[in-house]
Amino acid sequence: MNIKTLSVILCPALLAACSGKGDGHAASGVFETTETVVSARTAGLLTAFNAEEGTDLKGGAEVGSVDTVLLSLRRSELKASAGSAASTVLDVSRQSAHLRRQIEHAQQELARAQQLTAAKAGTRQQADQWQSQLDVLTSQLAATEEKIASANRSATERESAILAQLAQVEEQIAQSRIIAPTGGTVLEKYVEAGEYVTPGRPLFKIADLRQMKLRAYVTAEQFANLKIGQKVRVVSDCGGEAERQYEGRVEWISDKAEFTPKTIQTKDERANLVYAVKIAVANDGFIKRGMYGDVDF
Repeated sequence: MNIKTLSVILCPALLAACSGKGDGHAASGVFETTETVVSARTAGLLTAFNAEEGTDLKGGAEVGSVDTVLLSLRRSELKASAGSAASTVLDVSRQSAHLRRQIEHAQQELARAQQLTAAKAGTRQQADQWQSQLDVLTSQLAATEEKIASANRSATERESAILAQLAQVEEQIAQSRIIAPTGGTVLEKYVEAGEYVTPGRPLFKIADLRQMKLRAYVTAEQFANLKIGQKVRVVSDCGGEAERQYEGRVEWISDKAEFTPKTIQTKDERANLVYAVKIAVANDGFIKRGMYGDVDF
């Protein structure tokens, strides 16, 4: 999604009704709001889309979706493959149980042959034969366990790769849901349900019109007497000679001077350099996008 700030003039909490227009305001400016253009994150047919212009949405609300039939089929296929890979993992103890029993028997016979040899009731050849057989069985057990472990590692790696693909498909399915990133009012709608969309294609524009920011420009003298959080009076045109007054709060002050914008006038029109300030104002619904406003400190 692309986010850009457009000049919008909205009026915050109404402090007084329209009254006669006064002169000599400290500064003038334009109301701004942050507009978010929500774009498609995946390609496909837009199966549902309910972001109607003028509709108020809550942040996180789902307003549409892109077709996920093929993705759902792919997800089912990968789940089956992951289950198949997991089933090939062998239990080492079960696979080597027969050899372990043989080794245990060989150990018992070796011990018996050694006792007989010690008691001169048996030959050393018998003990050597059992020792040789025990060595062979031990080597077979080690080779079998290594083979099983190698096969299990291969199966586990195969399962992990499939699960990674499955996670990608799950993410693609999640991206097929069209979500309002923030609460606000739908300003523009660019597509309709049934259209084919591609990643990055704009779907709708949303902005929170309840909170506006008046960007005004002040002289160096005014700049020195401003501070963040300071309460100010904001005035907007009601049409003709009438105006509405609101309470605003200084939210941001630029630390760099710039040349006076052509569309903005300050109290001291002879000043060449001014500082930008942003004043937060609560909109009561009377301020419309594109309106100008004045401010008194």
